[in-house]
Amino acid sequence: MKNKNVRPDANTNAASDADVTALARLLPAPGRAPLPHAQHLHHKEQLMQHIDRDRDRAHGPGRPAFSARRLLRPAVLVPVTALALAGILTTGIVIASDGDTRTATTAGRDAQPAVALLDQISDAAGKNAELTVRDDQFAYTRAKVQGADLTSGKAVVEPLKDSETWLAQEPGPLRKLGLAKEDGETFPLNAALGDTKGTPEGFGRATYHWLASLPTDPDKLLDHLYAKTPETEREERHQAVFNTIGSLLGGVTPPRTAAALYRAAAKIPGVTRAPAAQDAIGRHGIGIAREDTRFHTRTEWAFERHDLTFLGSRSYLVKDTTYGKKGTLMSANAILDQAIVDKAGQEPSAVRDS
Repeated sequence: MKNKNVRPDANTNAASDADVTALARLLPAPGRAPLPHAQHLHHKEQLMQHIDRDRDRAHGPGRPAFSARRLLRPAVLVPVTALALAGILTTGIVIASDGDTRTATTAGRDAQPAVALLDQISDAAGKNAELTVRDDQFAYTRAKVQGADLTSGKAVVEPLKDSETWLAQEPGPLRKLGLAKEDGETFPLNAALGDTKGTPEGFGRATYHWLASLPTDPDKLLDHLYAKTPETEREERHQAVFNTIGSLLGGVTPPRTAAALYRAAAKIPGVTRAPAAQDAIGRHGIGIAREDTRFHTRTEWAFERHDLTFLGSRSYLVKDTTYGKKGTLMSANAILDQAIVDKAGQEPSAVRDS
């Protein structure tokens, strides 16, 4: 029996287009319930928010039903802050992002620019100041977000929106997870309907202290990510782990954890450099990318060129699929501010000016 806690071998052949098409016909069209947590963990986060809100409206006013799965950190993407990896890839056969098998020598040449960049990003992130965060405080993120609604079975790109979130740092499990504000409308973030025990700290509710508890050795961290990231037939395994890392970046992250996450990302097959990456509001930077050969999406993380701070992320189709044409945007975000505040709804400016 296959041990699911062991990293998949890079020799695993990518599914053929015919297999993907056949599988797509068997899968139900996305409805108004949240999509599986592992499906497109990074680029579906904002989509989940829209689906959750539609579902809430169906339940009627005064009955919030927001899923904890929408609380994935906005990234990175993400994300979603840094990394260092030196050395030569082990000799062997690897799978390129386009699904072709190549020798490690060729793959190493392609991967070296990404590894070097992640090395620099890691060093920069690791120099950030460690924060003192109390259990009664909230992690604040302000962003611009955009997603594609898949309810109809086709990707319908929605307008760019303003988004603010306040995520509780209490260890939990919690029923009241925080507060969100989107395009001027404020609403509570609660555990999923029927979840009587509440949502604990973890990948779906990444508190500062939980992030600090993750392994800071890149190999151990990557093993942990492969072990804990749920498996799904809808997403390539390596991409799922890449997106898990993306979901933990871009918010308030402990420096050592951020650096380790980027080092771990550099070890995932198919990760490449993206010289012309941009975020949801068109800010251009240098980036890291990976293509999912199963769902045919490319996810890019964009970083400021001069100081390598995270700008945001973007995910789009790289070939025609049942969801849309090549180039169709699946999601994008731009991180504008982040901080630790004392209460939900509090603006960071009030803390900085006090």
